[in-house]
Amino acid sequence: MADDIEIDIDDLERRMKGAMESLRHEFGSLRTGRASASMVEPVQVDAYGQMTPINQLGTVNVPEPRMVTINVWDKAMVGKVEKAIRESGLGINPQLNGTIIMLPIPELNEERRRELTKVAAQYAESARVAIRNVRRDGMDQVKKGKTNGMPEDDQKFWEGAVQELTDKMIANVDQALEAKQAEIMQV
Repeated sequence: MADDIEIDIDDLERRMKGAMESLRHEFGSLRTGRASASMVEPVQVDAYGQMTPINQLGTVNVPEPRMVTINVWDKAMVGKVEKAIRESGLGINPQLNGTIIMLPIPELNEERRRELTKVAAQYAESARVAIRNVRRDGMDQVKKGKTNGMPEDDQKFWEGAVQELTDKMIANVDQALEAKQAEIMQV
């Protein structure tokens, strides 16, 4: 019976990668000095009786480094999309041109850049906590294996494997944070 106890390291890795993916998504929505289509992803519009992402109401483009355009498909939705962007807290003032909404990205001042690096650090810390929670689950599996008669060598092996995976993922979070902070501070 003791030989069939195994820790699902692939599941732990998948869950840790999910935390990394979530972090990348959050970083994508952080506004740097450059335009990016992902910065409007979190914005939801009250369309057709339900909250709808902007990319399901129109085409989002980045025609130049400091401009995002949204070509709204339904003319009746242009006002609602514009209102949702104004109220989203992105700090962008949309300009209308028919069914096209232009979002000029203003230059960030030093104080705003510092605030954004702190927000990025908070996102990274949330990802680290999520990864540590997955690590705890893995260690709990090892403890459960121990009570079910797992040999001590196997316990040490699995604890090492879980810790190694955790360290690798935390290093990835730190690397992503460094890159994002450098991108934000770049003038």
